[in-house]
Amino acid sequence: MENIGETPFRITRTVQALGSALRGDPENVSDANGLGSGDRISSEPEKLWFKESSAKNLQNRDFLSPTTVLNTLYADGQVPPAVMGRVLSLKGCGVLPLAGGEVMGEGLRVRVDRIAAFQKVLSGVSAYLNPPSQRQGCVVLNCPALHPKPNLPSPDTLTLGQLRTVLLTDHLGALLRRQGFTVSCCPVLPEDSNIIVFLRVLGVDWPSVPVSWTNDEREEKMLEALQNSPYKEREETDGGKKMEGEKERGTLRVNLKRVLQEEQLPGYDPSLGTCTVQRDSVSHLAQLDRATADCTVSTATAVHVTSCQDEFRQQQIAMLWRASGATATQRHLVCGPVKTPGSHLSAAQYLQLRRVQMKEASEMKYGEQVEGQTWDDIIKVMTSATVRFELLSTVHMSPVTLDVQRDGSVSTKGPRGGVFVMYNCARLHTLFDSYERGMEKGLYPEIPEGSQLDFSALKEEGEWLLLFNYLIPFSELLDQSGQVLECDGGGARVNLKTEQICKFLVSLSKDFSSYYNRVHVLGEPLPHLFNQMFCRLQLLRALRELYHRALDTLHLPPIRQL
Repeated sequence: MENIGETPFRITRTVQALGSALRGDPENVSDANGLGSGDRISSEPEKLWFKESSAKNLQNRDFLSPTTVLNTLYADGQVPPAVMGRVLSLKGCGVLPLAGGEVMGEGLRVRVDRIAAFQKVLSGVSAYLNPPSQRQGCVVLNCPALHPKPNLPSPDTLTLGQLRTVLLTDHLGALLRRQGFTVSCCPVLPEDSNIIVFLRVLGVDWPSVPVSWTNDEREEKMLEALQNSPYKEREETDGGKKMEGEKERGTLRVNLKRVLQEEQLPGYDPSLGTCTVQRDSVSHLAQLDRATADCTVSTATAVHVTSCQDEFRQQQIAMLWRASGATATQRHLVCGPVKTPGSHLSAAQYLQLRRVQMKEASEMKYGEQVEGQTWDDIIKVMTSATVRFELLSTVHMSPVTLDVQRDGSVSTKGPRGGVFVMYNCARLHTLFDSYERGMEKGLYPEIPEGSQLDFSALKEEGEWLLLFNYLIPFSELLDQSGQVLECDGGGARVNLKTEQICKFLVSLSKDFSSYYNRVHVLGEPLPHLFNQMFCRLQLLRALRELYHRALDTLHLPPIRQL
């Protein structure tokens, strides 16, 4: 049984428990205290309360049950005293402690005991920087854009839409590994090939094999499986060119519609019919077979991350794989197009453009000091951050429109994306460098443990906003993709909300920047000011670590100085 004092605070558990208390259902209160963490739980109590997030509303409330809800539950919207008492005395594993509440014109509003929340969170930060639990399972992330068709893709042939699917696959893999899944990416690519070198520039560590490696045995195995498949159509020799390995077998055709009907697979295109098996299809299937061979569980989940233009073709591949006898659960994560009005750029041209623009913007801001290996490394990371945030901050099914005009610019400070995020992460490093220099000079003592501090000194609204909107919810945010993958059972498509980490980081950076510009953290070296300074440093040290964990899912190393 979980210990109430040791369980980290969770927003979801708090909302669940508040809803159960408002309805007066003790069974539900007990259930809420035992719920697993996650952001999407389809239960009735979740609709009764809303977490506040705006600075304006957080001045007087943290959770609100609107008047419309109260009017539904109680006559004239009057909350019975017993119910109010039950809400305000709420306790449970992961449930935030409440300091008070009242019924106002907007509804029943409650406030969290902020001092207790600061004390517990900042005294045990690590519990808020990792997913709430470690999941088990094997996930194969298949990126069709990188499969030979029949030639290996290169940076010059890779489209921006395809680049979006590669970066999304990379980000999703990092998120799922953080949650405990065993993840393998497909296909493997020849080491030191142009595409591998290009992906490394963007921080993508894609699996590679020696140039001499072949997958011939598996290709023959998959071809034989399709030849023996119950869904194989009657052979027809066409006198034409045969696939290598077909010998005199004739053209191989598979009835995909029968696969759909007999396997009862919902969500696939009803126009899928008979498919002629091509050589690149067999190669694709052999790569999938290799990727699933190392799975330690009986059934793996394969997620095909594909562009909307290639979705139909990938559904064909998925059904061919099923027809060959594969039992893996298959889901399709479909990305919308990338539009570049007035231009047509390859992935290589786009990256080069952003690199040039980043260097020019840095020179404009920092002048002649922008030279040497250190700055080359900074510009490389900042360019990668720009590209990733541009392509990953939008809901994956929606289109992305890029400004790729040569006379455009990449701002080094504007609150729009990756550069702004990296800049604010660097500000935190600069702050702690300044503190450590002051400590070396004897101006400041070491930061005490959280248990030794009086967090009532954190009275700035921006401080509570950073804890309540970012530090406490981050763990549940990390858990969402795995939760959806395990629980979402309908259709071929899956929506994993891959945009949320980027949006979270941009929003965090805006609120942190506003707070940091307003508050002087390192005060005068006077003992009576140390408690407040140390409380703030504890909060900002936790935020710095949060930045690192979130950026790591995007394979972006933090920049320590700008």
